[in-house]
Amino acid sequence: MADHDLTGFERGTFTHDGTTHRILRRGTGPAVIVLAEIPGITPKVLEFAERVAAIGCTAVLPVLFGRPGRDADPAHIGRVKAGLHMASSIGKVCVSREFTVLATGKSSRVVTWLRALAAQEHERCGGPGVGAVGMCLTGGFALAMAADERLLAPVLSQPSLPLPVTKSRAGAIDISAEDLATVRGRCEREGLRVVGLRFRGDRLVPGDRFAFLRRELGEAFTAVELDDSAANPRAVRPPHSVLTEHLLDEPGQPTRAALDEVLDLFRTRLLGQQHGPAVETPAVEAEGEL
Repeated sequence: MADHDLTGFERGTFTHDGTTHRILRRGTGPAVIVLAEIPGITPKVLEFAERVAAIGCTAVLPVLFGRPGRDADPAHIGRVKAGLHMASSIGKVCVSREFTVLATGKSSRVVTWLRALAAQEHERCGGPGVGAVGMCLTGGFALAMAADERLLAPVLSQPSLPLPVTKSRAGAIDISAEDLATVRGRCEREGLRVVGLRFRGDRLVPGDRFAFLRRELGEAFTAVELDDSAANPRAVRPPHSVLTEHLLDEPGQPTRAALDEVLDLFRTRLLGQQHGPAVETPAVEAEGEL
């Protein structure tokens, strides 16, 4: 896959509390904030955004790191170039005060900016509320954003923070106790549902992290956990990115079923549809119900 020239995406910026980031948008209808994984908004992330727009939502992609549209697949650009691209994005994250990489019991500062973005996009796009998909480093951001009542459909795809370098960090996620209590309350009072996606063998997203979310959120947490064998075999890196690099986009594939489940969450919560269109996919092993 070559670099994406961003054709079909509207470009803009958003500023809150003195911080400005570029924004990409596509589609019409209720907003879904799509938070890219490291190394940034790759062509695969843009493909996912196009899927979100195709069901009748507005995909909104903040540029938090990396160069949007750049292909980062080692199979296409080589391992050395892909590694340098990855290192550049990780370096920016590690030195930025917006991101909390290791700390437990703390929401990253960028979450405040993201909540403000969600509020603006809700006003701009209309609808009952906003959705959010976090991936990898940004996975937990979607959970912390749900402390705001506008966020109706949070999806945590391979949430990787805090980095699981110790047992306590492996069994936690990057959200403050206060924000987590607010989200838990919303689950109990409003029927908020939180969806999490991971490959079982992914060392960046240990099973203890999802066990923690089950304990904290109960049946409100839907855990979609896939065998590593379900990952796209053409991907060079180990199974990790459920909705993008490791998606095997074919009917009957577990990763495709996981993607359809995420899109159905947006249809139900943001578009008022009871069920998504029929798809030829098997049931995904999950705990809880959407």
